[in-house]
Amino acid sequence: MGFKKFSLHIITRTILAMLCLVLLTQVIAAPGYHATSILLAALLVFQLTELIRFVAKTNTELVRFFDAMRHADFSQRFDLQQVGTGFDELGSTFTEILNNLQAARTTQEAELRHVKAIVEHVPVPLLSIHQGGQVTLWNNSARRLFGTNTITRSVDIDQFADGFSQQLENITLGEQQLIKVNIDGMEHQLFIGATEIIITQQKERLYSLQDIQNELDIAQLQAWQDLVRVLTHEIMNSITPVASLAKTTVALVEDLKEKVAIQTELTDDIDDITAAVQTVARRSDGLMQFVSSYRRLTRLPPPNKKHVQLSTLFEQVKVLVQQNWHNKNINFTINISPQQLDLFADPDMTEQILINLLQNAEHAVANIKDAKIILSAFLNPRGRTVIEVADNGEGIADDIAAKIFVPFFTTKKEGSGVGLALTRQVMIAHDGNINLSSNQNGGVTFSLTF
Repeated sequence: MGFKKFSLHIITRTILAMLCLVLLTQVIAAPGYHATSILLAALLVFQLTELIRFVAKTNTELVRFFDAMRHADFSQRFDLQQVGTGFDELGSTFTEILNNLQAARTTQEAELRHVKAIVEHVPVPLLSIHQGGQVTLWNNSARRLFGTNTITRSVDIDQFADGFSQQLENITLGEQQLIKVNIDGMEHQLFIGATEIIITQQKERLYSLQDIQNELDIAQLQAWQDLVRVLTHEIMNSITPVASLAKTTVALVEDLKEKVAIQTELTDDIDDITAAVQTVARRSDGLMQFVSSYRRLTRLPPPNKKHVQLSTLFEQVKVLVQQNWHNKNINFTINISPQQLDLFADPDMTEQILINLLQNAEHAVANIKDAKIILSAFLNPRGRTVIEVADNGEGIADDIAAKIFVPFFTTKKEGSGVGLALTRQVMIAHDGNINLSSNQNGGVTFSLTF
C-alpha cells in the first residue's frame, strides 16, 4: 500500500509539472501575459523542487535504513508520517525489519555466549593451530595446563617437550596419541586427539589434550598395592609355618643333644643340624620382617591435612637428621621463599618423607669432599608449594632414575625399595607429585609439588 501511494505521488506531481510546463509554453507564445508567465514559471520551479525534495527525502531514508543494516545500528527508527508522503507503512516496515534483525542478533549472541561458556568449562584442554602457525587456547583448562607460559605460536609449545609441535602435526586426524610433557617442573601425560576444521576457506587443527597423569599414577599405585597385598599374603602364609617348625626343630634337637651327650660323633652331627635349623629359623624371621615392611605400601592412611609453617617443619627435620651427621662435614642449608610460606598437608607424613629424602642425600654425598645438602621451599608459577631436596653427590644414572620410584627397586645392599615408593604414594595422596632431576654441578634434586 505504501509503495502504491509513493507511485501515485510521483505520477501526480509529474503530471502537474508537465501541465504547468505546457501552460507556461502557451502563455509565453501569446503576447501580453507577462505576469501570468512569471507566475506559471514560479509554480513550475516550485513543483520541480517539491518533486526532487520528495524523491530525495525518500532516498535519504532508504540510505539511512541500509546504513543501519550494514553497521548493525538497531537504534534507528523510521517514522515517515512526518514526511507527508503517505509512506508511513514503509517506515513501519523498516523499523520492523531492524527489530527482527536485532532480535536475531541477540539470539545469536546468546547462543554464542552459551557455547563459549560450555567450551570454557569443558575439563579437557582445547587448542587450535592455524595455517600460519598461530595458536588459540580455547578454554580455562588449556590456560591452566600451560600456566603463565605465553603460547601464541606453535613453536612456543616446544619448550614443554622436544619437537612437541611436530608431534602434534604428525598425529593422524581422528586418532589419539600419548605424549609426555614437562610444564613448570611437573610431568604430564597428555592423551591427544586431533581433528581439522575449515571455516571461510581457512584450515585449522583442533587438539584435545587430556591430562591423564593423575589417573595413571593412581592406577599404577593401585596395581602395585594389589600386587604387594597378594605377595605379602602368600609369602607370610608360606613362611610362617616354616619359621614355627624351624624353632620347634631347634628345641627338639637341643633335647636330643642332651640325651646323646655321651656319644661324641652324634653330638657333632646334631650340632651341625642345630646350626642349619637355626639358620633357617633366623632367615625365616628376617624374611617375615622384610615382607612386613612392604605392607606399609598397602596400609597408608588418608592424609590428615593441616596448615604447616614450613620454617618450623624444616627446623624439626634438621634436628632429627643432623643427629646422625656428626663428623661427616655436611654443609646443610635451608632456604624458604617467602619466609612465612606455609603448606596444607599432613605434617607427620611430610616430615617422614623429608627425613627419607635427606637420608638418601646423606648416602649420596658420603664420598664427596665438600658435601652439600640444600632443603628449600618456594611457590612455583602456578602458585603451588614446592619443596626441594638437592645434593652434590654422585648423581643417579638415567636408567636407574627411570626405576627409582618403583616398589622393591633399590641400589643399596641393605635397602628394601620401599622409601621412595612410599614417598610417591604420599604425594599422590596429597594430589601432588615427586620428580627427580640431575643438577648441572653434580648430584640430584628431588622436587615435591603439593
